[in-house]
Amino acid sequence: MPATTKVKVTDLRSALELLKTVPEQLIETSEPVDPHAELSGVYRHVGAGGTVKRPTQIGPAMLFNHVIGHEDASVIIGLLASRERVGLLLDTPADRLGFLLNEAVKAPIQPVTIPNEKAKAQEVVHYADEPGFDIRKLIPAPTNTEEDAGPYITMGMCYASDTETAESDVTIHRLCLQSKDEMSMYFVPGRHLETYRLKAEQEGKPLPISISIGVDPAIEIAACFEPPTTPLGFNELSIAGAIRKEAVELVPCLTIDEKAIANAEYVIEGELIPNVRVREDQNTNTGKAMPEFPGYTGPAIAELPLIKVKAVTHRKNPIMQTVIGPSEEHVNMAGIPTEASILQMVDRAMPGKLLNVYAHSSGGGKYMAVLQFKKSLPADEGRQRQAALLAFSAFSELKHIIIVDEDVDLFDSNDVMWALNTRFQGDVDTMMLPGVRCHPLDPSQSPEYSHTIHQKGVSCKMIFDCTVPFHLKEHFKRAEFKEVDPSRFAPDLFKS
Repeated sequence: MPATTKVKVTDLRSALELLKTVPEQLIETSEPVDPHAELSGVYRHVGAGGTVKRPTQIGPAMLFNHVIGHEDASVIIGLLASRERVGLLLDTPADRLGFLLNEAVKAPIQPVTIPNEKAKAQEVVHYADEPGFDIRKLIPAPTNTEEDAGPYITMGMCYASDTETAESDVTIHRLCLQSKDEMSMYFVPGRHLETYRLKAEQEGKPLPISISIGVDPAIEIAACFEPPTTPLGFNELSIAGAIRKEAVELVPCLTIDEKAIANAEYVIEGELIPNVRVREDQNTNTGKAMPEFPGYTGPAIAELPLIKVKAVTHRKNPIMQTVIGPSEEHVNMAGIPTEASILQMVDRAMPGKLLNVYAHSSGGGKYMAVLQFKKSLPADEGRQRQAALLAFSAFSELKHIIIVDEDVDLFDSNDVMWALNTRFQGDVDTMMLPGVRCHPLDPSQSPEYSHTIHQKGVSCKMIFDCTVPFHLKEHFKRAEFKEVDPSRFAPDLFKS
């Protein structure tokens, strides 16, 4: 999928310019679209993929240039909803993306700060204390479905700092627009920004926070790393810098003591208010939040921390970026850093044995991983299972792991299922790890589902060892075919 013109990607706009040079990677439309449910409803068919209810498919990104109620803005969706497109945007083959991120973590380049007058993200400024200020009118945040608790910012790079150490971090959270100058913020337990928020709250202080929307895809992927690969105090913007071999540029905010991404399309400046909570669906009373990565609509949370918005800045004719929660876009954002984390941890313990990792689409990039493992010696037998245990340590939200041999294409689900059917016996090749903490959004992880589950978010993790026992490898060789050049006979199918 080569680009016809080499475009250097430094922000969202250059990413879109690159996609325009590659056939079938971007659809641009001026057809009027309602951001309330219709925009996501359209993209569900065009290219959402992932765990979205069928019918859906993996397809091009889509740029809507006529968003009803927001005539001066556009909305892009699905930018990262194809692994091949992520590879194109990060200039790396799709099957090597985990390796790219693994190397980037090892050689971080810290962000730098530029003056306000050079920041494209501050070309237009709206202060919250100005008459008529309303974040819901300034930002075309869609709802994914008609049941959503409200308009959501789903691709906001949330940036905040430790009040004591001044260490900073960036993560992505679901943010619901609650009023003209208020947003709720959902925290999955253990996220670094929650640690910063709790520390500030214990001190009775508001936590300054910036939300940058519409940025370089390298930042969006890097922001999804989690501990232990990136421990508390590790600024994931440095990973994006390593990917691009150039530091991410930040700019001081105008109303709070924090920084934001300088070339973002939008920046929201605000403060997390201590000891104030808000019901997520207070404006709709649906009991629902929004569709989450497992494919189900998450329940509205009764009490969420509140962000008080101080200002919104943006570029001229800004482009809002959004994502369907259960789409292939989430798979790639969450899954590729997961792959990098597993590769890093296993390679430390047994160099050269783990050939590749795929955080499978059916698990939303979080729940399932396929490990491709090579046994070279009799002593390697059993080490594949050790690798799976290390993978659970590298990424705590994993639920299921399938291990395959080097002759299986881990990115081809049919090939993985072939290994499950011909190289697996349930009574000897299944390992169960009950009572282990996983991820709270899996609806099967609840006491109502099974009496063996005593607390929501606890799961029985499983390893499916679909590798051939080393002493039987000769008996499981796949049929060999003659190597030929198919382009001689079907040139349209096999273009060089």
